[in-house]
Amino acid sequence: MDNFKIRGYVIAECYSPDGTLKWRDEGENLVVDEGINYIFANDIEAATLYIGLKDTGTPAAGDTMASHAGWAEIVPYSDATRIAFTEDASTTDEAVSNSGSPASFSINATDTVFGAFLTTDSTKSGTAGTLIAAKDFTGGSQAVADGDTLNVTYTITGSSS
Repeated sequence: MDNFKIRGYVIAECYSPDGTLKWRDEGENLVVDEGINYIFANDIEAATLYIGLKDTGTPAAGDTMASHAGWAEIVPYSDATRIAFTEDASTTDEAVSNSGSPASFSINATDTVFGAFLTTDSTKSGTAGTLIAAKDFTGGSQAVADGDTLNVTYTITGSSS
């Protein structure tokens, strides 16, 4: 177990109302301690997961949904809840991903998005559930505007190297 690693990877793409790609950001994300414990104690592939958007501030390994003082959730989207993580049918034993069905946020306000997170609770701005992972965008903050669509792909992998 000494060499076992859990990693996350996020791709975010923002499209204007006419379908033009406005920006794209991708890179590794932090799988927090609470998320690692959840993965080891539960069947992550059978879990119901949700993706949320984060404001400024850096995620830390000790963050939980109830306590993440370094950052806050933002909700500039019309969906009633956080967006469900729909796992790919082709996911391997080493990875869980929604790459075939990215979480699609219907943006309804001008805002600045700093990253995304993965949790077990669907409640917008809620503090219940388990925080699995969080990600600051690699390229820094990104602007969204009313009418945009923000698609977020999350992949969690486990490997012995």
